Amino acid sequence: MTTTTPLCGNDRPAPQKDRGSRQFLEALAREHGTPVFIIDHEKIRENYREFKKYLPKVQVYFAVKANSNPAIVKTLFDEGASFDVASMPEFMIVYEFIKDMPDKERQDFIWDRIIYANTIKPIETLEELNQYKPLVTFDNIEELKKIRAHAPQAGLVLRLRVPNTGSMVELSSKFGADPGEAVDLIKAAFDLGLVVEGLSFHVGSQCTNFENYVEALQIASSIIDECESRLGQKIRILDIGGGFPVRYNPDVRPLADLAAKLNAEFARLFPEDMQILAEPGRFLVANACTLVAKVVGKAHRDGKPCYYINDGVYHTYSGQVFDHCTYPVLSLTKEGPARISAVFGPTCDAFDTITLSAELPNLEIGDLVYSENIGAYSIASSTYFNGFPPAKVVHINR
Repeated sequence: MTTTTPLCGNDRPAPQKDRGSRQFLEALAREHGTPVFIIDHEKIRENYREFKKYLPKVQVYFAVKANSNPAIVKTLFDEGASFDVASMPEFMIVYEFIKDMPDKERQDFIWDRIIYANTIKPIETLEELNQYKPLVTFDNIEELKKIRAHAPQAGLVLRLRVPNTGSMVELSSKFGADPGEAVDLIKAAFDLGLVVEGLSFHVGSQCTNFENYVEALQIASSIIDECESRLGQKIRILDIGGGFPVRYNPDVRPLADLAAKLNAEFARLFPEDMQILAEPGRFLVANACTLVAKVVGKAHRDGKPCYYINDGVYHTYSGQVFDHCTYPVLSLTKEGPARISAVFGPTCDAFDTITLSAELPNLEIGDLVYSENIGAYSIASSTYFNGFPPAKVVHINR
């Protein structure tokens, strides 16, 4: 079972010089056992502040699905973040931190700082959401009818289908109204007595093609203009979604480059009173987490060393399957000439293959390996398959 350990296990923040060092990671692994998933809350705070620095006009809604650990939500809550949730359990993780607020303050927080960004919602979820009156997204007429019947107090945001070219995870095939039908859907909502407050889009996860954002902003601008001229309705919320890329490798351009484009387009396309939201998930947590695992088996197969470790693609490395992301496996406790090696997870499924081309020195059973930048869409989709539990979670700098 996943457990949470405060700070470094000794209620002290990690010294700045030690954060991420091999010696520090090894010490945590020795103290807590493996596999261990280490969350550095200071790095999360740094990421949040970097985002705000380069996009100061954008309200940051953390995409909880990227890593729903409640301690991460608490750190971002304390920093002043807002939240993008996509299920009632995610909503309740955030609600836990506001439930004791006075009624008006709590309701204002829900209105102003939570968006339920799943365009498809079961009737039971809508009925439960209605009492909280949040912003919810939609992208089709059938969803509008459900919202009218079961959550009429919710505010609405229409999600648009926009180009996802070049993004690591494509989303436009599943979500988003065609721009050509957007104004008709907005009119249908108002005709049903609902209020459409905004537009949203998502350019795809880990978007390294910055032109996706430019095209999406232009599409949104034209719809907002048409909505005002044709319907007489002003749209003053624009949710630009997620997709902000993490520098998994040096070829990924930094946020500052993307922000320069976005800020220029905001100024060119939208009025000053437009409220602009974003839903970064990966950007805030990916590089804040490290996994340490242990070699539990060793063999020689197909002409190369093969190492079996106690975490795999059914667990923290699940991001390699669901998120199309690769996490290099590195040696923590051994040095020496590197050989191309295979690394497998602990289960009895051959699918549980982490890599067939790791560059590792000669490792022995009991040696430690680690993977960095593994905080997003990894432990969030970890399972108990084959009876193996997810990695233990340890927090530092909380």
